[in-house]
Amino acid sequence: MLIPALVAGIGTLVPIVYLVLRAFDADLATIQRLVLRERTWTLMVNTLSLTLGVLALSTVMAVPLAWLAVRSDIRFKRLVTILAVVPLAIPGYVVAYALISLGGANGLLSQLLGTVVPRPSGYYGAVAALTLYTYPYLFLNVRAALLGLDPVLEESARSLGYSSREVAWRVVLPQLRPALLAGWLVIALYVLGDFGVVTLMRFEAFSYAIYLQYSSAFDRTYAALLSLILLGLTLLIVAGEGRLLGRRTYSRTGSGSQRAATRTRLGRWSPLAYGYVTSVMMVSLVLPLTVLASWLVVAPPGIQALQPVLEAFGRSASVAVPAAVITALAAMPIAYLSARVRLIGSRLIERLAYFGYAIPPVSLALALVFFSLRSMPWLYQTLTILVMAYVISFLALALGPIRSALMQVPPRLEEAARSLGRPPFVAFFQTTFPLIRRPVVAGTALVLMVAMKELPLTFLLAPTGFTTLAVRVFTRTSEGMMAEAAPFALAIVLFSCLFVSLLVSYEGRR
Repeated sequence: MLIPALVAGIGTLVPIVYLVLRAFDADLATIQRLVLRERTWTLMVNTLSLTLGVLALSTVMAVPLAWLAVRSDIRFKRLVTILAVVPLAIPGYVVAYALISLGGANGLLSQLLGTVVPRPSGYYGAVAALTLYTYPYLFLNVRAALLGLDPVLEESARSLGYSSREVAWRVVLPQLRPALLAGWLVIALYVLGDFGVVTLMRFEAFSYAIYLQYSSAFDRTYAALLSLILLGLTLLIVAGEGRLLGRRTYSRTGSGSQRAATRTRLGRWSPLAYGYVTSVMMVSLVLPLTVLASWLVVAPPGIQALQPVLEAFGRSASVAVPAAVITALAAMPIAYLSARVRLIGSRLIERLAYFGYAIPPVSLALALVFFSLRSMPWLYQTLTILVMAYVISFLALALGPIRSALMQVPPRLEEAARSLGRPPFVAFFQTTFPLIRRPVVAGTALVLMVAMKELPLTFLLAPTGFTTLAVRVFTRTSEGMMAEAAPFALAIVLFSCLFVSLLVSYEGRR
């Protein structure tokens, strides 16, 4: 399995190498002038402020919601958890479409109530749209950490005279650090690589500027340099997360089994808690779904409008399905090397797979454009290079569950099969593969769901005229055709809801 693992791991580096070569085509003086120009620093400040704004607002929404769903006596906890996860089915550019379509002279409020309000745009519009999509990532991490937190720690602190506020600050919050950092990392990586929201909101972040430089063909060298700066910023955030996490121990060291935490009685704070939960669900779930439904009522699509939606769905599936299968096949040898084989470089190959996920999609798309134009011109503007981009970008999504499952399967099963005369490859597929089949399917389904609604890679790499559901929503929204974009946005939401429902149902099993 070493050869396919090497191909998959090193494949993530190839486009980046070509991006570096393209950026350093210019002389040193030109590179220094482009990097140090005022616009570059403005883009840096805008991108960092957008990331910090989304992280702050996501924390305000997710952490109290997770605490209420786990530690309080609030009713309908299962329903609250489901509703908090469902926004993952509504991509950020669909949320941006919902917010934008409310305002303006032709907006939904003008159509229904005759009231014209300004359309959200710029920094605050981008922060709102990105937060409403990404806060469930932090909610899921914090909720899982609270479920696993031993209440004995809090009881011991209270017995030593600490107040409830001191217990929360000095005991609970430090135990939540890994979950908070993990959630913040996922959100930060998404915000740095986002293309649809910042473009629709007309906010000049790195990804929007890279697209403008590339699409206008004004300065491709500057676009490559911006991509490298954005990639460097992403790697700094990943390294910073590991540094902040450190080598602390968060597991139990005493004997005995962990008890369930005592739920806090809200008492007179119950109306405030229910109001908070209702407000979060209204803005993150009810608002975008209501906007989609309202546009379908205001401008109902006819039967003839169903055909373009089905065609776009078929195009999305035609690249998402092979990309998901290839990604799972590429992840298995990497996971096997990481979990089973003590080989120099196996850990590096696994890190390269995660490196592909950390590359901002706009930077990856631009790197693959340069790679195809320089080395393989026949790949440019083909579905092959689009599938290749999906595999590089989503390899880590399939690798995680497969690697975890392999680490739980005893290697002696394969050893016993080999002692009975089975070749190594046959022994793996007869003993180990049946035990990891479900994680493989889960990883494949996750990649399929993400690829079906992926926008920047598809928009920049797909052949001319190859319009998927995501591209249809983006192009129509950017042109102000809100009613025409609604059926395509609804198709994305319905398909994504199927995956989210499977995730929630699986999480509810004992």
